[in-house]
Amino acid sequence: MSGKTILVWFRNDLRVHDNEILLEAVKRAETIIPVFCFDPRYFTETQYGTKKTGFFRTRFLLESVSGLRQSLQNLGGDLMIKFGLPETILPEICKEYSVSEVYHHREVAAEETEISEDVEAALWKQQINLKHFIGHTLYHKEDLPFPIKDIPDAFITFKKKIERDSEVRPVFETPGKIHIPANMERGDLPLLSDLGITRAQFEGRAQHSFTGGEQKGLSHLANFLSHYKIHPKGQKNISSATSFLSPWLSLGCLSPREVYWQVKNYEREHPSTDIAAHIVLELVWRDYFRFMLKKHGSNTTYSADKPATAESAAFNRWKIGGTGFSLIDACMAELNSTGYVNNKCRQYLASCLIKDLGVNWRAGAAYFEEMLIDYSPASNWGNWTYIAGEGVMSVNRPIVIKPDVHSEELYIKKWLGKLNEVH
Repeated sequence: MSGKTILVWFRNDLRVHDNEILLEAVKRAETIIPVFCFDPRYFTETQYGTKKTGFFRTRFLLESVSGLRQSLQNLGGDLMIKFGLPETILPEICKEYSVSEVYHHREVAAEETEISEDVEAALWKQQINLKHFIGHTLYHKEDLPFPIKDIPDAFITFKKKIERDSEVRPVFETPGKIHIPANMERGDLPLLSDLGITRAQFEGRAQHSFTGGEQKGLSHLANFLSHYKIHPKGQKNISSATSFLSPWLSLGCLSPREVYWQVKNYEREHPSTDIAAHIVLELVWRDYFRFMLKKHGSNTTYSADKPATAESAAFNRWKIGGTGFSLIDACMAELNSTGYVNNKCRQYLASCLIKDLGVNWRAGAAYFEEMLIDYSPASNWGNWTYIAGEGVMSVNRPIVIKPDVHSEELYIKKWLGKLNEVH
């Protein structure tokens, strides 16, 4: 171990388990400086009148950053929390603490990538290297059976090839001890008001509650597996198998590999269940969207023009759950109450906005970005282009939205009832 100091820049990897950058930094440096920056660009407003990050997402993020700080403190370390532009803040920290190198996990979406490039350029002026790691996917990029440029655009082809020719790597060990500079600044966790965020109107009417943080995510995974009701293989209705893991996966409070190996171990102990295949499929979809974004680039961005008046009116009705379509309004009531809605409802909402209301799908994607606590750029944009039939996602089988009236009846009554309670 050398006497150098390495800065670990956390972004969407808010955990100490299965975290390569943290482990490598501990191995290669005498002291490390873990840093998280609340970037003001993520709390601005879009041309659709939506927030980049809304109440539910912000609250979950604050809880997750707090959880990361606690995880680091449990190992003898701590987290430096800053508010401002990373390309300004990180070089300042490097200068103050004589940092030799900065580690971070590479992102793929345009905005995140541009920020990384700005940080890299600023650090280079101080002759400090920004070292990139890959740590957000189930399958490592280097283990794919094809280069990124040749990844099949059809999901089913992608899935078959990686399941046949690739393997999921084991998780990285968790450091046993973290050493930080004795005089390291900590910084306070910001309040919602500090970030310009006000509380949601319908908050507190949720069936499912989500609290951010690594330990909360690991606990949720353990509880889900321990309480999972056995479903014989081949049973079609596995709705009760919904894991609700996506919020913790989106911010990296949970590692997809950690989830994979835990459900695989569960499968070995309970071979008559179908839960492993169900969850692994969702993890593979996450990988697919991310690799598609890497392959094709972020060419699905907000349009330059503001929506027309009629389109804006329809968009507003959709946002508040006032479309007149019972199922759509019920789904939106849940989203506006919780910051979460299941994938089937997301499809209903997207299909209605695009096909029934005639609103540009980018407006809906912007609203999901504001609201969803499990938002990630690749999955959000990928799913919206899928429903809209645009881009590479159009090569997949089109989704036909045909709700089962009987199976959705109780859902509609429940959420429309909750919505009416606050009017």
